[in-house]
Parts: sequence; C-alpha cells; structure tokens
Amino acid sequence: MTALNMLRPAAGSVKRRKRVGRGPGSGHGKTASRGHKGLKSRSGGKPALGFEGGQMPLQRRLPKRGFTNIFKVTYQVVNLKDLQDFVAHTVITRELLKSAGKVKSLSKPVKILGEGDLVVPLTVQVDKLSAIAKQKILAAGGTAEEQSA
Repeated sequence: MTALNMLRPAAGSVKRRKRVGRGPGSGHGKTASRGHKGLKSRSGGKPALGFEGGQMPLQRRLPKRGFTNIFKVTYQVVNLKDLQDFVAHTVITRELLKSAGKVKSLSKPVKILGEGDLVVPLTVQVDKLSAIAKQKILAAGGTAEEQSA
C-alpha cells in the first residue's frame, strides 16, 4: 500500500519555472527576455484599450449621433394575463401590484397592456392603459382609470 507522502508526479511531467531577470548565469538576465526598451518591456506594459499605435482611434474617427431624451418616461409593463390572479372587484393600484410582485418599483409609472384575456371584473387605477387593455377591462365588467403620477 502506498502512503500519500510517497506520491510523486510522473517523471518529466513537471518543469521548473523560469526565473527571469536573475543574472547572466540564468540565461534570462539583464532584459529578462523582453527585448530592449519600449512599452512591452515595462512592468504592466500594455497599450490602453482602443489604442491604435498613435493613429486616431476608431471611436474618435466615427461621428457622434443622437442624444438621450431626459424627459422620456419609461413604464413598468403589466399585461392583463397577470391581473387574472386577482379576486373580482379588486381595486388594482400601483401599490397592490408592487405588493403582489407584479412590478418592481413604486417610483416608476405603470402601464397595463392588453396581452391575454380578462374574465374577472376589476377596477384598474394605474398611470397608463393601452386602448386594447381598456376595452378588455370594460368588456369584463370592470372600470379603467388613468391616474396622473
């Protein structure tokens, strides 16, 4: 039986690491096999991301286009099929949707979209409703109101 302290790697499978920059006797002294001078011979020597050797980089050669509209309103979307779980005649508000886990935040406005069918009558009071969603809510016997945020 062989003990763990007797285990050795197979002959020739493990190489000693090169100790570069440790004098002329090592064969890798002085410049440590890095050549002479220049960026790649330095410690941490790597060109910056996008650097093209002094040529104007691509991200600066191409023109800028467009802008970000700071007044754009992004809605949290809830579909009618997600409202199917609620009991009939429930008042659906942003707070109720948050507590039910249908939306993530109370700070962003909520919009109801018309995907799926609604069979229970609900009172929906949210920031925005699509025309189809409004039709389906009214057809199910509920009421739909848009609240101003």
